[in-house]
Amino acid sequence: MTEARDERRPAGELEAAVLAALWAAGTPLTPAQVQAELSSDLARTTVTTILSRLHEKGTLERERQGRGFAYRPIEDPHGLTALRMHGELDRDSDRATVLARFVDRLSPDDEEVLRQLLEDGPR
Repeated sequence: MTEARDERRPAGELEAAVLAALWAAGTPLTPAQVQAELSSDLARTTVTTILSRLHEKGTLERERQGRGFAYRPIEDPHGLTALRMHGELDRDSDRATVLARFVDRLSPDDEEVLRQLLEDGPR
């Protein structure tokens, strides 16, 4: 095995790169198009696997294009972060404690932003 193959990428790095390529494109992309956007040595099958996993996680939606699929993110980067935060909150049975500890760890600036958002209501 080559030294490059022995080095593993950090968890989530490939998913983040694929999402970045899809957000930059602003239009649904096929695995081959994502592969081209990444400008890397990733095999198309690897890109297809990453896209499929992101679809299974609910991060991407897909539409039939020819014999395969084209993928697009269901949220912008900020919306995806919010979904992940909700997912973490949903995993714990004591939501009040989780929220209290989250708020306890906010910086004063973030706390002020949160207060303002709660006072103003939904956007």
